[in-house]
Amino acid sequence: MYGVSYSLRMRVVVQRASRAEVRVDGAVTGRLPEPGLVVLIGVAHGDTEADAARLAAKVWRQRILREETSAEQVGAPLLVISQFTLHADTRKGRRPSWHGAAPRSVSEPLVDAFVAELRALGAHVETGIFGAAMEVELVNDGPFTLIFDSSE
Repeated sequence: MYGVSYSLRMRVVVQRASRAEVRVDGAVTGRLPEPGLVVLIGVAHGDTEADAARLAAKVWRQRILREETSAEQVGAPLLVISQFTLHADTRKGRRPSWHGAAPRSVSEPLVDAFVAELRALGAHVETGIFGAAMEVELVNDGPFTLIFDSSE
């Protein structure tokens, strides 16, 4: 496994977006109804529901929108999309290794827990479809992109 370390943790890439949508087989499955955040989430081995809850709260409360406001403060919507490729290991060869990503049986419930926690905090959340081939279209506002992981 090319010396892959399983110390990786849940990782999210957050992009401030003026608009965004995700499609599966040409049909829109989620979109930002107004400017908000696009959140790509990758789950690693060893992640827990507590990690998902903590990271969801951090994303929701970060003052990363215009005028240094948080999604929580202004009620900005979130578009959450699962993306196991956030745990790609490209250190060897010409083909990425995906061994750092947790299997579907682990990752899907944790992505669901992340979304559920955001909704419990009051967020309007739309999503892609777990495991589907998705087309993501967004206009990055800034550009502004941050990376968070559950070890923070």
